[in-house]
Amino acid sequence: MPDPLPSWNDGQSKHDIVDFVRRAGGEGSGPGLPVVERVAVFDNDGTLWCEKPMPIQLDFILRRLVEMAVEDPDLRERQPWKAAADHDYGWFGAVMAEHYAGDDTNVGTLAAGVLAAFGGISVETFATWAEQFLRTARHPTLGRGYLTCAYAPMVELLAYLADNGFANYIASGGGRDFMRPISQELYAVPSERVIGSSTALVYSPDERGGTIMRAAAADYLDDGPEKPVRIWSRTGRRPVLAAGNSNGDVPMLDYTQHEDRPYLQLLVLHDDPEREFEYTSGAEQALERAPERGWTVVSMKNDWATVFADKPESSR
Repeated sequence: MPDPLPSWNDGQSKHDIVDFVRRAGGEGSGPGLPVVERVAVFDNDGTLWCEKPMPIQLDFILRRLVEMAVEDPDLRERQPWKAAADHDYGWFGAVMAEHYAGDDTNVGTLAAGVLAAFGGISVETFATWAEQFLRTARHPTLGRGYLTCAYAPMVELLAYLADNGFANYIASGGGRDFMRPISQELYAVPSERVIGSSTALVYSPDERGGTIMRAAAADYLDDGPEKPVRIWSRTGRRPVLAAGNSNGDVPMLDYTQHEDRPYLQLLVLHDDPEREFEYTSGAEQALERAPERGWTVVSMKNDWATVFADKPESSR
């Protein structure tokens, strides 16, 4: 039988995954899991694709903020437009670091700018902008297009699970509507299975059947304790597999625990500076909790034979 996870090195992480899938399928002493209960959830940034030196969606947002500052020079004196126009990426990095450390003092300032950047446009227009960006922009240090920044081992894992009757969902702190245009192509996860942060939406009737518009107001931030709530709201089930990489994923990973059926919690560790990046900032609590809760820590350096798939970039 061909190896379903060729990008994974033989080791404990691969063993845990294969053993879990076999037990879920009824191999071993347990009864297995009905197909309808085989729900797997994955964080996106830093779990399915690269998130350094900044989240991919943040690059998308920064470019829009710069455009707005050019159109209205007065914005250059206000955050986050000032940091975007001055290429002060340290300001954005500091805000995200503060957030993962539990300090959201400046998150509101950033969020207000993000909401203003894409408020008042239709959901279709936003999807077009996001898709065009993802198909044309390149990672600033890895020298590859963003659509080739997905982790090959995780894409293989998604396919392996799907082949064994699992329904895969993305449960990300990133924008739901930013990921949807490419989720099917990149991960074989249809748009209706993408759970993520969202702005408020408003229906506007017209002679063409109406339009859904993005309002300059937040709906919810799908991070931390919000993740289990949104997963339940979408799936109506407690997942049996969850994968994440940061403190914001701890509640989702905790929520995947069961007393009477197979389950698996994966925590991706970024420890490969040669092929990707090495960092634990924003994951300190998760890494401390992992051995206490029996999570499987996936080492990029040791568990992955390759990080990125060598495939042609899209020319669409």
